[in-house]
Amino acid sequence: MESVNFEEMRQSMVDSQLRTSGVTDAWVLAAMGNIPREDFVPIIHRSTAYMDRSIALDDGSALNPAVSSALLLQAADVHADDHVLLVGKADGYVAAILRTRVNALVCVNANNISAAQSAAPFALIVIDGAAEELPAALVNLAADGARLVTGIIEGAVTRLAKGYVHKGKIALKSFEDSEIAPLPAFARKPEFVF
Repeated sequence: MESVNFEEMRQSMVDSQLRTSGVTDAWVLAAMGNIPREDFVPIIHRSTAYMDRSIALDDGSALNPAVSSALLLQAADVHADDHVLLVGKADGYVAAILRTRVNALVCVNANNISAAQSAAPFALIVIDGAAEELPAALVNLAADGARLVTGIIEGAVTRLAKGYVHKGKIALKSFEDSEIAPLPAFARKPEFVF
């Protein structure tokens, strides 16, 4: 049986996927070049952990393509002293990347964002997935002027977006079409129609 050289695959991901897609932040490249992505996927997917696609996880969620995660984190303009809320897996890949940069990181599941209330306000909110609609409760967790990055769903397209929370409102602007897994908890609520 042929052994897989994950270190070579990781370096290839950095060089041929991230750098060629405009990822230039040194801390993002260093973290993603050092963190073993294969440790965050089911054993059956370890050999394809560095392919440029989403990977289904055992809990029904997905690990987003490395390029999507890198572009989102680069757009977040993460500072070492930021108090960061990650809406995603506390034991996930994006959390591991953020932990290389910040000391104050709180992780919550998309189904339970109110669990972060006691640690609010946050200077940066990173949503590791795509939303059709962001819950109003996010505003209560953000400091005024907080940065927010997320995936958004517009029709059949997913995009990466960045923005700010100001005076109780979230303003986002998409900056890249990119594959990013939808978050069912942030699906648009059906409207009541007669």
